[in-house]
Amino acid sequence: MSSDSYFLFLILGLKNRMTHLNKPRTRAQESRAAIERLYVAMRHLFIRGNYKPLGVSGEAMINSLKQLSPEIYGDLNDPERVELDGLLYIFQRLPRGIEECRFVRLISREGFENSSFQPIVPPKRRRNCYRIDQDQMYIEMTRGRSDIYDVLTHLTFMYIMAEKIRLNSQDHKGRKKREWEMLERIVELDKRGEEFNQEVAYTYLSTMLGRTYDDTLAACERFSNSEDVNSIFHITYWLGKLSFDEAVHKEDREISFSSSLREKVGHHIYGESWAQNIKAQLKEHQLLDRPIHIISANPHSIMNSFFAPAALDRLNDDLDDIARDLSLSNNDQLRKKVKKLALKNGMIEIMDTSGTNISVQIFDTVKMSKIPFSPALQWNKATISQEQPVILVMDYAFGEQAYETMDELLKPFEEEEKKTPIKISSISVMGKAGILEGDKGDIMVPTAHVFEGTADNYPFENQLSKEDFEGFGLRVFEGPMISVLGTSLQNKDILRYFHLSSWHAIGLEMEGAHYQKAIQAATKIRKGGIAAKVCVRYAYYASDNPLITGATLASGSLGVDGVKPTYLISVKILNQILAGGEA
Repeated sequence: MSSDSYFLFLILGLKNRMTHLNKPRTRAQESRAAIERLYVAMRHLFIRGNYKPLGVSGEAMINSLKQLSPEIYGDLNDPERVELDGLLYIFQRLPRGIEECRFVRLISREGFENSSFQPIVPPKRRRNCYRIDQDQMYIEMTRGRSDIYDVLTHLTFMYIMAEKIRLNSQDHKGRKKREWEMLERIVELDKRGEEFNQEVAYTYLSTMLGRTYDDTLAACERFSNSEDVNSIFHITYWLGKLSFDEAVHKEDREISFSSSLREKVGHHIYGESWAQNIKAQLKEHQLLDRPIHIISANPHSIMNSFFAPAALDRLNDDLDDIARDLSLSNNDQLRKKVKKLALKNGMIEIMDTSGTNISVQIFDTVKMSKIPFSPALQWNKATISQEQPVILVMDYAFGEQAYETMDELLKPFEEEEKKTPIKISSISVMGKAGILEGDKGDIMVPTAHVFEGTADNYPFENQLSKEDFEGFGLRVFEGPMISVLGTSLQNKDILRYFHLSSWHAIGLEMEGAHYQKAIQAATKIRKGGIAAKVCVRYAYYASDNPLITGATLASGSLGVDGVKPTYLISVKILNQILAGGEA
């Protein structure tokens, strides 16, 4: 090759490379960058200790969230329309009355549980919150960074909606519209318990929300039917009022973090206490030297699978039908009857006092042999008598909390200077997850967990398979699942990338990679850990499909549609345990 040809070759190569570098970023790449900026901002503000939501730092978070435009927050970027489903979603997870507070402070467990302050517990996220005075709300954070970022994301969304309400309530000269003044009167009447014309009120409210009359009416019904959530009139008024107070009277809103919270995050303070209490209970009941099978699941499904047929004298009925009846709000007496039988026949209930908000049930199978079981359970008396398995059911963890709790649970039991290894035979995880192909109620069987935003991925041999769930009238998907940094931060572009690219991801959840990280550390790295051949099982049922408009988590819970997959997965896990761990 001549020097001229070689020079031309280099020029063309450099041109192609520059063309590639200057190629516009895809929407998925922009969204990924927005998530990274959002998390960097949140970590910075957490370390700093406080910020103003509409200050420079707060505006950076708002802009990143708007660029990301998560599916769960719907019409986030519309200049006028207030996202009503998103508002209901966050207020079911934030303390009641937070819309009235200028100051929000995130704290660790700092003794308020022993004070005269009445704890406020959000209906969809178990955490203690305390209304200190008219202007300040304290939110107790004991579930790790994922929980902190989740709350900050919800608060950022709330402030965005508050600004929309204020702007909708002003005319072009910045004066309050008549509709806002009428809304103030209606809220005052409602507060005094006096009657008002609701149709007129909905009309005024629709202006503040930038929505149609029908949208407003439907939202009012959804909010009024939600437990421990204020009315949409109340929320709209207070969000708008505090926004006006800041814009006009310079009464800034502020979010802060206690020094205790900043010191404790990441140090397994709550997880260690939680796990130590469980192991102490195992020792007290002489179960520590028996094979233990851990199941991460909702507490009721395992207990009901074992005891509900006998307690309710319905041995020949399907577990699905029994579970649907038990899930009805007016059947509290039936649920108490099942629990009473369980506590008399080998179930030990450990209520959480550590702050993790993860309750635990322990089932001693030897003491359960006296009662009859559903034909769906493959109860083998000979196997139970010989192996004497103990089943430990822990309620759902939240995000990074899954690593903290599982890592501590798998460590040897320490008492004085003695360390006793835990005989873990299997670890099963049943959970809710977003699905990327399919619909609510379908089942996902993962082959690996890929941790979003990192190079971490965890392939594993799943003892459950797609074939275990076929033939039951539900669609079943098998493949890798994405463990996301936050459910509320996902958008269609990122999820489509994971689904349609070579990853071929089938769904998304928040705990799988964290659980598997702890399991692999205990089996392969940590001295004195559990057996290397411990059996693992993962299966999820779909709570939502974020790729379908109107099918996100903000559209509502599964309700009775979740009963069949929940109990199908529960029974499959239990039958493998009862068969000796590998069925």
